[in-house]
Amino acid sequence: MYRSPGIAVLTLAFAAALLLGGCGGSADASEVTVRVHYSRFEPDALTVKAGQPVTFTLQNDDPIEHEWIIGTADVHERHRTGAEPFHGTVPTEVTLPSLSTRVTTVTFDEPGVYQYICHLPGHEAYGMTGTVVVEE
Repeated sequence: MYRSPGIAVLTLAFAAALLLGGCGGSADASEVTVRVHYSRFEPDALTVKAGQPVTFTLQNDDPIEHEWIIGTADVHERHRTGAEPFHGTVPTEVTLPSLSTRVTTVTFDEPGVYQYICHLPGHEAYGMTGTVVVEE
């Protein structure tokens, strides 16, 4: 039976895409892009390894400002009730001006589940949240 080389190439390309597609949020990710689009984080779920630095490229494609705060429940409670208008010195707290990109590096020392949330008024309620699972 004759197989067109084009079909074989497409089959290999499809298989490679499936394998690589699973790597975007994998536990060995050391560089991750989180995009803000229509007041949503994309992706909204990631998996990384404990003790490994992770560089987050935070790309705000919206015409309004957002923030990216990642941490435990107590961190988020402080930000829900606090009044910090700008974040720029703590790697886990980043202000994202409209149509801009920021880069920050975070090392998660402990395995667990951490949320990233935009705490600007109404944004969390709208669904501007995401989760990072930190594995051993």
